[in-house]
Amino acid sequence: MSKPILEIVQEKYAAAATSKLSNTNDAVREVAAAFGYTEADLASIPAEANLGLSCGNPTALAELKPGEVVVDLGSGGGLDVFLAAQRVGPQGKAIGIDMTAEMIDRARTGAEKLGYTNVEFYQATIDQIPLPLASVDCVISNCVINLAPDKAAVFREIFRVLKPGGRVAISDIALRRDLPPVLAQSVAAYVGCIAGALPMEEYTRLLREAGFVDIQLTDMHHDLNAYSKIEGQAGCCSPNMGTSCCGPETEVEAVHLGLSRIVQEFDINEFAASVSITARKPGGR
Repeated sequence: MSKPILEIVQEKYAAAATSKLSNTNDAVREVAAAFGYTEADLASIPAEANLGLSCGNPTALAELKPGEVVVDLGSGGGLDVFLAAQRVGPQGKAIGIDMTAEMIDRARTGAEKLGYTNVEFYQATIDQIPLPLASVDCVISNCVINLAPDKAAVFREIFRVLKPGGRVAISDIALRRDLPPVLAQSVAAYVGCIAGALPMEEYTRLLREAGFVDIQLTDMHHDLNAYSKIEGQAGCCSPNMGTSCCGPETEVEAVHLGLSRIVQEFDINEFAASVSITARKPGGR
């Protein structure tokens, strides 16, 4: 591998952030609908917040209340942050964390466009959340933890920033069974949220080891082939936007064409699933 996987992931999602994909694209809306977003959800946010990268709708799981502080890990264009901000209201706060500067810029532009006053965005990796101990009521995430090289560190950070009694509501990709070597060793499949995904039982184990209780992991049985609605997209990769998509042309070929061929050869649903995960930090009322 010519570059560290995290660098390749960052380049790829930076390219997605500077694309013209948005809610104005029918296929992007169809992907969001396939993973649980309603027309009302999508109509209420900046069009640029939705890039068709979701694998679920964590705000629908989170049971957010007015006045709460919620953090979205891997917030991208701000889709879930903006939906969460509506639920927690002006007395609450919705915070987005993303490692890609271009995604942060896109989300902040969307916030300014619609005049959100209760959102914040920070550039950071999700295993080093720039927030104080016990400062958050709820942590959400959407198809991002599978991309983190050290998932145990991510779960420990989530536990650290949550208040006692705080909760997590995550949408992610998890493995039903072992991947064949061509998938497990594929950079394209990693960037596409497949090769880096945890087996379902390991996901639960790592949350428990981090200190969480009341852990529930549910296979949502969404069709992962829904991403093919967007031309050039496979897995949770963003669309093929030409030779500038991921930087050098060779990277474009390795990521987009490679994963496209994998999806043509394998039914990803046999190996991976979109899942919802909820859990709670002990304590509180």
